[in-house]
Amino acid sequence: MDTKMFCFQCEQTAGCAGCTGSAGVCGKTAATAQLQDALTGALCGLARAAMDGGADSDTDRLIIEGLFATLTNVSFDDRALEQLLARAEREKERLQPGCAGCAAPCGKVENYDLAALWGGPDEDVRSLKSLILFGLRGMAAYAHHARALGHSDEQVNTFFYRALYALGEDLTVPQLLPLALQLGEVNLRCMGLLDGANTGAYGAPVPTEVTMTVQPGPFIVISGHDLHDLKLLLEQTVGTGVSVYTHGEMLPAHAYPALHAYPQLKGHLGTAWQNQQREFADLPAPILFTTNCIMPPKSSYADRVFTTGVVSFAGAAHIGPERDFTPLIARAKQLGGYAQPHTFTGINGGSKLTTGFGRDAVLAHADEVLAAISRGDIRHIFLVGGCDGARPGRSYYTEFVQQTPPDTLVLTLACGKFRFNDLDLGQVAGLPRIMDMGQCNDAYSAIQVALALAEALGCGVNDLPLSMVLSWYEQKAVCILLTLLHLGVQNIRLGPTLPAFLSPGILQYLVKHYHIAPITTPQQDLQALLGR
Repeated sequence: MDTKMFCFQCEQTAGCAGCTGSAGVCGKTAATAQLQDALTGALCGLARAAMDGGADSDTDRLIIEGLFATLTNVSFDDRALEQLLARAEREKERLQPGCAGCAAPCGKVENYDLAALWGGPDEDVRSLKSLILFGLRGMAAYAHHARALGHSDEQVNTFFYRALYALGEDLTVPQLLPLALQLGEVNLRCMGLLDGANTGAYGAPVPTEVTMTVQPGPFIVISGHDLHDLKLLLEQTVGTGVSVYTHGEMLPAHAYPALHAYPQLKGHLGTAWQNQQREFADLPAPILFTTNCIMPPKSSYADRVFTTGVVSFAGAAHIGPERDFTPLIARAKQLGGYAQPHTFTGINGGSKLTTGFGRDAVLAHADEVLAAISRGDIRHIFLVGGCDGARPGRSYYTEFVQQTPPDTLVLTLACGKFRFNDLDLGQVAGLPRIMDMGQCNDAYSAIQVALALAEALGCGVNDLPLSMVLSWYEQKAVCILLTLLHLGVQNIRLGPTLPAFLSPGILQYLVKHYHIAPITTPQQDLQALLGR
């Protein structure tokens, strides 16, 4: 296998152009990157094999798991990727028996060679196909979480096949543009599916204050996004004396009534995913990674890392599909936790966080918000959310929020909020000025709030006193952006850098039709957005 790779799917890709050496900035090796490309190509071949029918729920699951495994910070384990690749090949053979050994291949089940995409001569085609592929990977994460709760959608499943098939076809820019926007439309449906699954299982989020003080005794830290894994862990820790603390994007779990009801769900520790190697170094507890948040563990805590689902790291203990957390609980008891209370703080020094302002909680105050807007008490609403990351320049989001005027609201979601969610900005019109709407998965809630406010005011979303200032890192941000474009949302500020996979031609199209702009400075952007 070659010792070099090509990957430009995340925001911190080398030189804002692409990781091309023996390892990516994220820590995956060239061999791992090539296996992920081979798996993606095999999923395209599987979509081709399914064009005559025969795909079933297991095929759907394989497509979704395979795409999810290629997301940034999910799987660093070559063996796990090889197993998924072998499953894809077996499934192709089931759908099209005998094709693999055919002496006169017709290309019916041929895998797609991603090298043809990365090295394609038309940069705009490459850009749009990359946008679609990365959007599919992000949407697969949402579909995966919904499936864990028994929820699936045939239109969403069918689109995965259609789009993967299209990636291997010789399509033009005019043919690819509507497919990218349709992905945004289908992703809205997929996010709605997940929203219904989460609220149906755990209730609608309720505004909840969460402590960042860890109490004495054994405990487990759970990171990622998967609420189903957390629920199973809580069930299995009942009566064990082991507490559970959330990390990163699991913070909003505290706001769901059915999860908050477990007394051993004690609080939250740490900030966003990119700080884990420092925050976990001396932690006297095991860490469970459930989704796309894992980094290559440092030796100081590698023996305390557990993974589950499609998350995998060579050498880390993996909890299988039966979700028996007995080894994890035993490790927590062995490590013992802290002897005295230990307080963590956010980036700005705060030790308490508030979450749970989902759409039901926000819209419960819709009349107050609308009245305050009409009176001029609330001048503007900013949605400042998205992914966090390690690249310099992300302090922009802290400074932006700090500089928002006192007569404005700040809605936020995803792990980008850890740049500022421990700030106390007071209240406006009787509401907290910072309102955490949840995970990146909860972008659906933010969209529904915007649509409801626009309907109540009798205007379009772009006519609202609302501005979106977004940070991106990985592929879930890509599918959310496509959803916003599908809805016709204009004037989005995006940073800290623009995606490397956006060609000048496609970027120009987005600027012309949607007025997307890169962030500049907090002062300049606030002046421009408030002057709209």
